[in-house]
Amino acid sequence: MAFFLETLLGGLMTGMLYSLVALGFVLIFKASGVFNFAQGAMVLFAALAMARFSEWLPEWSGITNPWFANGLAFVIAGVIMFVVAWLIERLVLRHLVNQDAATLLMATLGIGYFLEGIGQTFFGSDIYKIDIGMPKDPVFILDSLFEGGVLVNKEDIVAAIIAAALVAGLSIFFQKTKTGRALRAVADDHQAAQSIGIPLGRIWVIVWCVAGVVALVAGMIWGSKLGVQFSLATVALRALPVIILGGLTSVPGAIIGGLIIGVGEKLSEVYLGPFVGGGIEIWFAYVLAMVFLLFRPQGLFGEKIIDRV
Repeated sequence: MAFFLETLLGGLMTGMLYSLVALGFVLIFKASGVFNFAQGAMVLFAALAMARFSEWLPEWSGITNPWFANGLAFVIAGVIMFVVAWLIERLVLRHLVNQDAATLLMATLGIGYFLEGIGQTFFGSDIYKIDIGMPKDPVFILDSLFEGGVLVNKEDIVAAIIAAALVAGLSIFFQKTKTGRALRAVADDHQAAQSIGIPLGRIWVIVWCVAGVVALVAGMIWGSKLGVQFSLATVALRALPVIILGGLTSVPGAIIGGLIIGVGEKLSEVYLGPFVGGGIEIWFAYVLAMVFLLFRPQGLFGEKIIDRV
């Protein structure tokens, strides 16, 4: 039972990180109808910015406190992501409103490759580390209930708490603030929102900026766990089954879908992997997504599209 709980908790914590990346996709798609294939590149670019500025700031200013240096690097990277998001919306997507989905898809692919290239130009192409003080040592919990306790990684716990706090903050923002309600109105009906005076351009800029902050937090966590390298851009591919499972237009779906994928990957690898030769964790999420595409393409929480003829 203890081993099952270890696997389950590990899956839940990994699932929270998947949800964080998927959230960026959902936010942008709900507000603007754009499926942002550049989200993975945004995660990479944000992680590169934070990693490099946390190295440069002590050299430039003589800052010796690593907490202060990392905090300042996070703020600078956040400002950079705000600027990047604003430029993307203003210079590219604003001019592609009401274009075909294929046109928007190609635009976000181009943005993704551009961010990867300019990130390499400005920040370099080596593997960098982000040290935000997350504890690396494992810890035993519930030792009073199970003999030997349940082994969990402190870093995974902290990462899951950070991701959960951000998701909770965004939920409060969307539900309780005037801007959040405007964002939900735009997501429900662009034309109706515009007819009552909600400026679509400003809302789209806000959404892209929020997605940039989400990318920064995701990049910070994944960079701390895996190191900042260009393969980090592929983390967005891990979020695709999450949004297919949860629904492309549902914020709760992104969260629950991420948890289901994370737990399913870990449990299937541990309990089914020995029977199929291992490696099931790599393809489990995509097979599950394919099943949903066949039988429930709108996902668990997505809106069912009904075409009237």
